[in-house]
Amino acid sequence: MINFWDFNAWSGLNLFAVLLVSLLVANIVKKAIPFLKASLIPTSVLAGGMLIVVAGVYKFITGEVMFDTDFFGGKGTATLELITYHTLALGFIATAFKSGKGKMSKKRTVEIFNTGVTTVATYLLQAVLGFVISLVAAMVIKGFFEAAGVLLPFGYGQGTGQALNYGGIYENDFGFEGGKSFGLTIAALGFLCASIGGVIHLNILRKKGLVKQQQTEEVAINTEQIQKANEIPMQESIDKMTVQIALIGLAYLLTYLLMMLLGNLIPGMKSVIYGFNFLLGVLSATVIKAVLGLLKKTGIVKKEYTNDFLMTRAGNLFYDIMVVAGIAAIRLGVLERYWGIILIMGVVGLVSTYAYNYFVAKKLFKEYQEEQFLTMYGMLTGTASTGIILLREIDGEFKTPAADNMVYQNFPAIVFGFPLMLLATLAPVKPWLTLGILVAFFAVMNLILFRSFIFKRKKKKDK
Repeated sequence: MINFWDFNAWSGLNLFAVLLVSLLVANIVKKAIPFLKASLIPTSVLAGGMLIVVAGVYKFITGEVMFDTDFFGGKGTATLELITYHTLALGFIATAFKSGKGKMSKKRTVEIFNTGVTTVATYLLQAVLGFVISLVAAMVIKGFFEAAGVLLPFGYGQGTGQALNYGGIYENDFGFEGGKSFGLTIAALGFLCASIGGVIHLNILRKKGLVKQQQTEEVAINTEQIQKANEIPMQESIDKMTVQIALIGLAYLLTYLLMMLLGNLIPGMKSVIYGFNFLLGVLSATVIKAVLGLLKKTGIVKKEYTNDFLMTRAGNLFYDIMVVAGIAAIRLGVLERYWGIILIMGVVGLVSTYAYNYFVAKKLFKEYQEEQFLTMYGMLTGTASTGIILLREIDGEFKTPAADNMVYQNFPAIVFGFPLMLLATLAPVKPWLTLGILVAFFAVMNLILFRSFIFKRKKKKDK
């Protein structure tokens, strides 16, 4: 029996309340301090950092881990990791429920495809460089986990949720002590690199007079942006937001059932399967969306049940909570021996991602190379929202296709990026073989990416 005055009845809500309050405080602090206001650090990252500082002060004074006290149920750190894990998938599901675009021109299709290939090629570059660093570190530091560097693309390229997923697989299945915190720390560094590198690049452009900072005013959202024709009413016997959350919940329930089925069929791959909760969540959402579309075509369902505006709001909520929870879950104590390696990986990740994406943008996106570069660099060191923040500085009204490229590149990125997720589990078992495959994979992606230049030159030589 649980009494309402027991910590067990309140601990989960206490944890969520602290996460949400930290976002409010971080937002106030960022607006109040000019340096932070001018920076491009996301509020959720600042909130997570503030919680780390508060938890550090608490431990210094009391000797206890703040999130593992009775106030948070005695296992708040583990709960933070669970929140990060689930909100990653929920955010992806909400995004998958949004309606797609209509027909595109051949040129736009090629640009979106190239953006997806660039994403995967950057993952591979980060993986190769991070892996080399960790292999060298393992030769110098006794007992260091050889495959730790493979977490670089998951932290930088894919963000907090995936960094936790694969850090957890390395920690639980392969004995990498502190693997979760290692991955989460890499992800936190990625946000800082996105902000630092992005601000430096923008300042360079302004000094050269190539771009001027956009001064865009907040514009009230009109009715058409909130509710399109033939959608269910905003308020009826059930609120429209409730319907969106219910659809997300249905998709995640189907995801869990699918993971259970696959986990029982392939028990040896259970950790990997449950690490793909976000990918299987997208699949489930796509199936539900297709079924709703079919029911509407047959006349069984009369109105549209999904709403892009509300799904965007839900997705952003999940992503904000994911980031602040993921950073707050970092256990600094288990990383005492690894700070030097983490910082080296962080710097290498920043420089390589910056240089490679600038080169690609210059070669393949000449009409809007700066916009494409900032969007991709922000996304591939932080998250999609970081890329959008950088883009707004020079393209506040999204006149270039850079933002659309980032949104619609997900399908080719998932198709080409899927092998990397499998290779990540091979890395601890056969590190040198995995490194060779990663290098070859990176070469193939670049062959595909620069196909128009490579094969054009070949044709000229043949002539």
